[in-house]
Amino acid sequence: MQKNITSLGSLNWDDLKFFLEVARTRKASTAAKRLAVDYTTVSRRISSLEASLGTLLFEKSRTNGFVLTAEGQRLLGYAESIESTLHMACEQVSGSGVALSGHVRMGCTEGFGSFFITPQLSHFVDAYPAISVDILPLPHFISLSKREADIVIALERPEHGPYVCCKLCDYRLQLYATQQYLDNHPPIHRPADLGKHSFISYVDDLAFSSELLYLANVLPGAHAHLRSTSVIAQFVAAQQGRSLAILPCFLAAQDPRLLPVLPEEITVTRQFWMYCREDLRKLKRITLLWDYIREVTEQNRLLLMGDSREMVFAD
Repeated sequence: MQKNITSLGSLNWDDLKFFLEVARTRKASTAAKRLAVDYTTVSRRISSLEASLGTLLFEKSRTNGFVLTAEGQRLLGYAESIESTLHMACEQVSGSGVALSGHVRMGCTEGFGSFFITPQLSHFVDAYPAISVDILPLPHFISLSKREADIVIALERPEHGPYVCCKLCDYRLQLYATQQYLDNHPPIHRPADLGKHSFISYVDDLAFSSELLYLANVLPGAHAHLRSTSVIAQFVAAQQGRSLAILPCFLAAQDPRLLPVLPEEITVTRQFWMYCREDLRKLKRITLLWDYIREVTEQNRLLLMGDSREMVFAD
């Protein structure tokens, strides 16, 4: 018992910051970059924390990096609680100017993140220059549990976890082609005519969500000569005028070269969900960005549903 009391008394609480980054990234080098220090500093801080607690927190391997031990897993929950409490405490005792500052990391699907969220956030940071925002528009799942992001916009709502979640919006996808493609290929008057055409689509077995498998669901038997895990790659390929593609309206409608094909017959509606950890939701900078995204998304309902080609920005 005396050993535990001595260990707690000698604990450097700042070491927990290093512990959290290594636990989330599994790499001391990545943690070092995020903390703006060198690798040896991270390694030394972790060793110091383990010595203070008298236990091993990570198993280290060349293939899996830094993997939490059972003791490390237990510490992680307490460390994250301390981190969240400190954030809340700083906001409660600080003035409003200080509270409306800090850093937020937002994860989002690739197309929506690149073509809608990023333009909108450029206006947000102009209005709130003391808040810095990282946008991660990635074609794969982003983990809140590993703190890869503070807020996530995804195709599916989380099934479980300590999250606050809301439906952000509906959005529509349609079949698109260039005028060049339509001029140089058999005419399309009805869905049955599409059997004579080639498509651009997702790589089925690599799609990170079943919600992305539009082509197989809308046009069973359709053949995709070109496939990609990236919706932006599909968008760029469709611009070349050699294949048809099912694309989100918010992406394709902003390019006058792409025209909807059979818009009344070929249409897909999906949803975006926005969520964050419960312990972060009350932070003022999180609340501010959360509310801003909901507002601009509602203002752009026509663009998202394919009824407008113009993006609207908040006043």
